[in-house]
Amino acid sequence: MSEQTQLNLASPARLRTLAEALCRPMDARTSAGHALPTSCAQRMPSCVGLDEIVRALRSALFPGYFCLPGPAEGGLCDQALAALRTAAEHLPDQIDRGFSLAAAAGGYPRDATDDILAEFLARLPKVQAVLATDAQAAYDGDPAATCIEETIATYPGLLAVTHYRLARELHRLGVPLVPRIITELAHSQTGIDIHPGAEIGESFFIDHGTGIVIGETAIVGRRVRMYQGVTLGALSFPMDHDGNPLKGRPRHPIVEDDVILYAGATLLGRITIGRGSVIGGGVWLTESVPPGTRLSMNSQAMG
Repeated sequence: MSEQTQLNLASPARLRTLAEALCRPMDARTSAGHALPTSCAQRMPSCVGLDEIVRALRSALFPGYFCLPGPAEGGLCDQALAALRTAAEHLPDQIDRGFSLAAAAGGYPRDATDDILAEFLARLPKVQAVLATDAQAAYDGDPAATCIEETIATYPGLLAVTHYRLARELHRLGVPLVPRIITELAHSQTGIDIHPGAEIGESFFIDHGTGIVIGETAIVGRRVRMYQGVTLGALSFPMDHDGNPLKGRPRHPIVEDDVILYAGATLLGRITIGRGSVIGGGVWLTESVPPGTRLSMNSQAMG
């Protein structure tokens, strides 16, 4: 292709035509009743912006570990205050964006952003307290950990759980889109995929973590330990009369307190893993097991 031809293809008129074509609603989306944004006032929450907000909140939740750039002479309280100001200044816009797009699709009423922000910030001390139990569980559960500070500063599992616990509170407050983006930011960094709709108790430890999937309606109890490659997934999707998946139905496992799930265990459907059970690496489960079960690939094969 000649240089002149390339210039013609990139002419202002051709680019305008291409832009107009790209901005037309896609047939598949309009037929499903989902409207595209009609202006930049209806824009997606920003992944870059939310990443900065989560970094600020992480700095406030773990004072002294992830200090924001700036003068080093400030104390921990000054750093936490600066981090909270960053979040309080920028999070409302992201919440507004989520509600704006959701309203365009006819999915959600728009709530008062200021009230949501105030309630979210009020919940941070509780989030911090639960994260402290997660950090302690990581130290207690990993003989390679030399101190709790190491688990906070370096463990991908705790990074993913921090994102999840922040996203979970926004999800509980009814904020659309933003919670999912926050957990997907952690997914892209760690390979750990936790849906903000999942319920996870305190003292939760993910070791290594790559490839873990925890679905939207999963329930995980307290003091659960989970290794890389574990899946808490759905066995099937209930459909409506038109063949569309029914949203929000319980379809993921319930994992009770004090359960250990070793690498590559796959748990599918609304089954219950009884308290204190140990599920070995590579086990595939689609049925509930009682409390205290010890299950390995060999025992499955023998059974």
